[in-house]
Amino acid sequence: MTSAARASAPVSRPVAAARLGVMVAFAVTGFMFSSWMARVPDVKETLGLTPGRLSLLLLAIAVGSLAGLPSAGWVAHRIGAANTVRLGAALGLPVLVLTAVAVQARAELWVIAIPLFVLGLGFGMWDVAQNLEGTIVEQRLSRSIMPWFHAGFSAGTVAGALIGALMTWLEVPLVAHVGAVVALSAAAVFWATRVFLPAYDVTDAVPDADADADAPVDAPAKARSPWLEPRTLLIGVMVLAAGFAEGTANDWMAVAFVDGHGTSNALGVVALAVFLLFMTAGRILGTGMLDRYGRVRVLQVLFVTAIAGCAMVVFGPVWLAFIGVAVWGVGASLGFPVGMSAASDDPARAALRLSVVSTVGYGAFLVGPPLIGLLGDRVGVLDAMLAVGVVSLLAMLVVPAAKPLEVGGGEGE
Repeated sequence: MTSAARASAPVSRPVAAARLGVMVAFAVTGFMFSSWMARVPDVKETLGLTPGRLSLLLLAIAVGSLAGLPSAGWVAHRIGAANTVRLGAALGLPVLVLTAVAVQARAELWVIAIPLFVLGLGFGMWDVAQNLEGTIVEQRLSRSIMPWFHAGFSAGTVAGALIGALMTWLEVPLVAHVGAVVALSAAAVFWATRVFLPAYDVTDAVPDADADADAPVDAPAKARSPWLEPRTLLIGVMVLAAGFAEGTANDWMAVAFVDGHGTSNALGVVALAVFLLFMTAGRILGTGMLDRYGRVRVLQVLFVTAIAGCAMVVFGPVWLAFIGVAVWGVGASLGFPVGMSAASDDPARAALRLSVVSTVGYGAFLVGPPLIGLLGDRVGVLDAMLAVGVVSLLAMLVVPAAKPLEVGGGEGE
């Protein structure tokens, strides 16, 4: 079926509802975390933290996420995507309120770090499960829509940041703000998971309808671990590179413009906003390109685009650097969501492979910020961002691993 025929094919009501449910789940995660991050300056002021001690506190979330990711695929494989999202929400949402209470009570740093670790743990499980459900919906639609879901996450972060800024300006207490965010997030997640497609079952992927129903469930346990699959690991490397390009911009773009190009703080924030805007646009508009030209060609072009944007930001004058930010945003837009789709080409192994790819990919968000910081101490933050170009060049070498995999084991465009 051609991409045009797929786009015009009717969508069943359950699949349409699940598509909306996944979009809501992604948007809620972005909204929840950006709402918290918007109040981090207040947390720093309330606790009297130095930048170094604050970074250690925030590191607890990343460590928790990495701790949850390896087991998330196994959990989702056993209880389904919807139940795993609910489990992640049940772990993460209540402890976010506990964190706010501990901050307002000026508790010791380690006391606050514990619920943040649990928050990261819950988010890791939630994220793998929502990506799994997204790939299921994508396969039912027979067209590339995963980038839309990640665009939903980006939109959620913008909404959370704007509302968080308003709450800060109005001096709304941290507990009241976070409590409202948690209540809204819980209600949205409950609705979203109710319209997920029926609980993920590997028997759905078995072409032989007469096969023993118990056999497919046992098969993954007897098969080779996804941690030993070269294709899965190479996709993980590609996702890591995409995450590094995205995370570096999120954490350091504003600082690079202020310190490297001598702009005002406000213009530095504008540079970050430009990046987020063009990355979101790339995710929304790029799905048609994926269906038309295939994953490998599109991703290779986008990683080249990211390299070009990075060079423009580092070496160009301010006006060219702003153009480079937009180019960089487009270049970083599709690597992460397409990697999730590629890891899920075989539904019977999707949950387990997604867990591996997510663990490797999210390592960029743990390692990236301190790496740029250390390089920045030596050569300046602006020049340190050239590391994105180097990592994107590596990604171009492994992009062929994302070529669509047929369930029977072959590959095809």
